[in-house]
Amino acid sequence: MNTVPTKLPRSRAFMTVFLKEVKENLRDRRTLISAFLTGPLLGPLIFVMLLNVTLNRELDKAEKPLPVPVIGAEYAPNLLDALKVGGVVPGAPVADPAQAVRKQDADVVLRIAPDYGKAWRKGEPVQVELFYDSSQREANTSVERVSKLVESYGRQQGALRLVARGMSPSTAWPLQVARRDQATPQSRAVLMFAMLPYFFVITVFMGGMYLAIDLTAGERERQSLEPLFANPVARWKILCGKLAAICAFSSASLLITLLAFAVVGQFIPAEKIGMELDLGVHFAANVLLLMLPLVLLLSALQSMVAAFAKSYREAQTYISLLMLVPLIPSALLSFMPIKAQAWMYAIPLLGQNLGIMQLLRGDGVSAEQIGLCLAGSLAAALIALLATVQLYRSERLAISA
Repeated sequence: MNTVPTKLPRSRAFMTVFLKEVKENLRDRRTLISAFLTGPLLGPLIFVMLLNVTLNRELDKAEKPLPVPVIGAEYAPNLLDALKVGGVVPGAPVADPAQAVRKQDADVVLRIAPDYGKAWRKGEPVQVELFYDSSQREANTSVERVSKLVESYGRQQGALRLVARGMSPSTAWPLQVARRDQATPQSRAVLMFAMLPYFFVITVFMGGMYLAIDLTAGERERQSLEPLFANPVARWKILCGKLAAICAFSSASLLITLLAFAVVGQFIPAEKIGMELDLGVHFAANVLLLMLPLVLLLSALQSMVAAFAKSYREAQTYISLLMLVPLIPSALLSFMPIKAQAWMYAIPLLGQNLGIMQLLRGDGVSAEQIGLCLAGSLAAALIALLATVQLYRSERLAISA
């Protein structure tokens, strides 16, 4: 049970409360697991493991021979030979190609019409059918691979027909598009790591969550708030000491996560897919700078939400719902890509999300953007802090305690 001295020197009230809460929560196994293990380490490990499994599976599928059931293979032997050169292994035909792909018996099925050879000899356009299910994400690589081989064979044969008629193959393509991709290997990494800012926010959230609940609803259940509020020390000093403890645990959790990503990031085979990932010291330092005001904001919000609860379990429910709020900026940027404007950096959560995305792209974050991000988040944190202080001063909290 939390205990405090009946008399607390006013000049040392903040530090005394801070050290007391840190010391007591270092003994709490649940808080330690949440702050230093579950959030900081489990998230990066699961993220990297899933990414490695997915990338390696897709790369293996792109390189290994691909079995494809073919209906009517005897009608287009030359097409089949071209597919074999590209790594496709023609398989036995299936009775119902649509049902085969829906049941995932095959990623893709190729069907060649019986009149293929007759139309080909007449120089008429011919058509082959590819059956696939676009809702099956695992089949996308196979479908793309077979489609490109068939289209490449068609373009090659079309060029040969033009040459046979004494015409240049370029006659069929009077307009050509020269693609100039300006994406760098590092900027392409954003496509796969769009949810990384959410990991950092959740880590900060998890780092101080149980501490915030225990220091409000938990102490109310244990009826240990009365000695605190009966103390001659101002309530805001007690609150600031508790918030400092929450911020300390959240910051430590964030540091562990940044270190974990810096280590496990080296095991991501980004170079195999033409990407470059830098999660080193420069990235970690900038993320830490951007996230520090958010640590204070989330700590104040957690304390305020938990203070409204009458029990530990009720506080857990409220704060779990609050945890969904940081998901909004990451989801918006994932499903609704937007061009970042200067004012967006002043919005808490959104500013951190945009800044971390720029760091991943290798573009860096300007001093103006950092300043807007810090100013906006600090302003929101101060508002949340003042609201929490006011709540602690209220008669409602004193009575409910």
